[in-house]
Amino acid sequence: MSSGASTNVAVVGLGAMGMGAARALLDAGFAVTGCDVSSEAMAAFADAGGSVAATPAEAADGASVVLLIVVNADQVEQVLFGDEGLVHARLSANSVILQNATVPPAFAEALPSRLPAGLEILDAPISGGAAKARDGQLSVMASGTPAAFQRAESVLEAMAATVHRLGDRCGPGSSVKLVNQLLAGVHISAAAEAMALGLRMGLDAETVYQVITASAGNSWMFENRMPHVLAGDYQPRSAVEIFVKDLGIVTQTGRDLRFPLPLSAAAQQQFTAASAAGFGREDDSAVIKVYERLAGITLPIAANDEAGV
Repeated sequence: MSSGASTNVAVVGLGAMGMGAARALLDAGFAVTGCDVSSEAMAAFADAGGSVAATPAEAADGASVVLLIVVNADQVEQVLFGDEGLVHARLSANSVILQNATVPPAFAEALPSRLPAGLEILDAPISGGAAKARDGQLSVMASGTPAAFQRAESVLEAMAATVHRLGDRCGPGSSVKLVNQLLAGVHISAAAEAMALGLRMGLDAETVYQVITASAGNSWMFENRMPHVLAGDYQPRSAVEIFVKDLGIVTQTGRDLRFPLPLSAAAQQQFTAASAAGFGREDDSAVIKVYERLAGITLPIAANDEAGV
């Protein structure tokens, strides 16, 4: 395990992924300061042994590495360049920012030219979910200068199982993340559709799961997300709204490139329908609830619901 005794780290964004990564860095010995708009998240991180700060600039004061684990490009923009953003922080010498959000590649590519001279940034989107974030086992799709990689090395080692070095400039990291999100969103939507079809044909959901996970039609997303459906548990690990946003970036990129993305567009519509039905803040597996309304299937319910608790 890496030792972070000499490195101060700031984590801006303490959602499911950010909280997991921040706690993994604490476990690795780093001094970590967290910042989030949620007072509950800040209190939870303080209870876990971290420090907290009210603004991104305050969190980053004296930090060598700053992680931006926020939702979208608008939040990255605010965290970096807003009135209380990182450009106003007293960052330590040789500091580096890790841009970990899913953003349009063109946005990521433009960031280095907008930062003060000498401040390095890695375009470093992350994947793996909350559990892998907590275990320091994320996949990081990173691109940036050799100096940025060197400055971030110890933190990357502590937070990730795999760091993919994708180039010496910002942009390729976010491009590869879009490919990942295309597949992830399509696979979740397809998994929900397949399970819903099985239920509509009168099959037992647990039986469908056991057969498919042992067969050629299985996918990582089917195996990972359908247990949420089986348990009737839609507490968000990654919410429906995330894929409304991420597949929106994918399809917009396709339009910009004049590149057809019919499967991505269909999956985005399913997530949009789930959001419109009121499930946007539920786990992304709740996209299956669209079929519950359209086709009259009955989904499994949580055990405590069944008991009337």
